[in-house]
Order: sequence, then C-alpha cells, then structure tokens
Amino acid sequence: MLFSTVITCSPHVCFPKSAPPVIRRTIRCSAASVSPKFDLKTYWTSLIKEIDQKLDEAIPVQYPQQIYEAMRYSVLAKGAKRAPPVMCVAACELFGGNRLAAFPTACALEMVHAASLIHDDLPCMDDDPSRRGQPSNHTMFGVDMAILAGDALFPLEIARAVGSTGMAAGQFLDLEGGPNAVDFVQEKKFGEMGQCSAVCGGLLAGASDDEIQRLRRYGRAVGVLYQVVDDILEAKIETAGKEDEENKKKGKSYVSVYGVEKAMEVAEDLRSQAKKELDGLERYGEKVLPLYSFVDYAADRGFSFAVPV
Repeated sequence: MLFSTVITCSPHVCFPKSAPPVIRRTIRCSAASVSPKFDLKTYWTSLIKEIDQKLDEAIPVQYPQQIYEAMRYSVLAKGAKRAPPVMCVAACELFGGNRLAAFPTACALEMVHAASLIHDDLPCMDDDPSRRGQPSNHTMFGVDMAILAGDALFPLEIARAVGSTGMAAGQFLDLEGGPNAVDFVQEKKFGEMGQCSAVCGGLLAGASDDEIQRLRRYGRAVGVLYQVVDDILEAKIETAGKEDEENKKKGKSYVSVYGVEKAMEVAEDLRSQAKKELDGLERYGEKVLPLYSFVDYAADRGFSFAVPV
C-alpha cells in the first residue's frame, strides 16, 4: 500500500497547473525554498541503515519459528525505502526530539506498513505474486502463514490508522465500492498511514495542537501524493508496453478512474497542499527541510535507492 513501489529508475513527472474537478483545494506555492545544501538522499539513506538495524533487533526468531520467519521476510526485505519511519523521525527532529526516542514508534509504523503490503498482495485482495522483485509473502510461506504474519505485525497503538476506520475501510471500498469511492479509497489506504507517520513524530517531540493538525494534513496529502505518482508512473510503463497484462494492478486509483492527465492535476494539488501546511512551520528554519524535500521526492522521484546485494 503506502509508499510501496520500488522504482529503479528516476523518471520525472511534469505536472500541469490546472485544478482538478475531483478534489477542490486552494493551491498556493510554498514560500519556503528547499536549501540546495540539504541532501535528502543522504539523510534518508543514513536513516534506512539505522532503522534496518532496529527492525532486525525488534523481530528475533522465536517460537513459533515460521511466523517470525515470515514476518522478518517482509519487514527486512531488500529494497524497502522505509518512508513511514523516515517521515516519523523527520517530524520528531523538526520539533527538537531525539531520533533515538522516535525509533520504537518508527519501527512500529514500518511493521504496520509491511503488514498492509502482505495483506494487499493476498489472492483475495490484489493477488500479487511478487513484491519488490521478490516473491510475495504468501508465495513464499502460504496464504495462511501470510495472514498470521500480517496480523502479528499490526501494533495496537496504531490501530485506528489500519482498522475499520482506516486502511481496512479503504481496502473494502477498493474491492466493493464504485468509481466515486476513489477519494475515500486513496485517503484511507494511503493517506492514513502518511498522516500517522507524521503525527507520531510530532507527538513524540511535544508539538503543539496546531502543529499536530498541520502534520496531520501534511502527512495525509503526502501519503496520497506518493501513491498517485506511483500509479502515474506505472501507467506510463504500461503505455510503453513494458507491463504484462497479468501484472497490472487491480483497485481504484485516480489514473484508473479519471486518466493520467487528471491524476497529474490531483498530484500537483496535493503537493501544493502539503507544502502549504509546512509554511506554517517555517519558524523552525532548516529543521523543516527534510519534510519539504519529502514532498518533492514523492512528486518528482529525483533519485533512486540502490538495492543492496
């Protein structure tokens, strides 16, 4: 689900400036400019190494062994970008928090993310046999074990984001709802996790109520933006004839319902909305740069992550 697609190349998407008929929001360009001295890739990559270590320590193999092996298979998969925990840490550091204090919650967010991908790939859902270039969890361990592994990774502290009012509701409408449900599906399946990641970081660092609300709206916009751009890029690959018919994604997206052009308009609107929320945090100076850069990466994919061998 959220932030899930690994892109080995870095194609840029050029967004038009017209407002979409699907989502009505006020578009305003950010007053703050991202410093050219800030290197998001270096910041992000260094965090991935730390988060990977913490995740490895958090899920030791114990009895019953097969469940833990299935959990580790997905959580520690090569090529994972760790976007939810990175956003959590960046939000925590924005308000003066220590990343070491954020790591437990950040790892919990990544476990929820991994669990959502395990369940999303199941035959009864999107029926994807592979994930990040490797066999899906159910392909490796069987459907029954994949369901148990996903269930075991969902922590209660983030239940609202993944439960009946969050990702689960979005998945249900993705399967059963009509095309008019696309806004709800996108916000619940992808926006909820982005929102939770940003808000958790702010809460850990003692952000004010107003700042938490800004993080809530920022995270929701970035979560949906990331997925919309994934869908646009996949549609372009399909148009180029590089995607097999069997591997095309199921489900409702702005691309599948309204087409690539309107999806690009929605993406530009979401980018503007996310940056508008950060404009209200400009008093924190350069500490806000990771979150600004996160928005542009979600939209432009200005670099790729090397998959470790």
